Amino acid sequence: MLHAAEKLQTLGEQLPFPHCSALRQARQWELRPRGGRSPWRAFYRRVGGAMVIGAIGPDAKQEAAGFRRAVVVAERRIEEIEAEQGGR
Repeated sequence: MLHAAEKLQTLGEQLPFPHCSALRQARQWELRPRGGRSPWRAFYRRVGGAMVIGAIGPDAKQEAAGFRRAVVVAERRIEEIEAEQGGR
């Protein structure tokens, strides 16, 4: 996961599939370590000039309910950070 996050930090929005993928149900992206071969995902979105990882959860194919929970948690956390940024 750390190596994938370093790639995200370096390449940002230029990080290609299969290392990341847009989520249809949320305004987030899914960081896919090991080109999607990892059972873990990180859920992130750009906030200002930074990519913010809101949560880490399982791959949807491995554990669909855990994936959905992590997406919801990430969305809530990222929205809190966006609200803090807007209040400055």
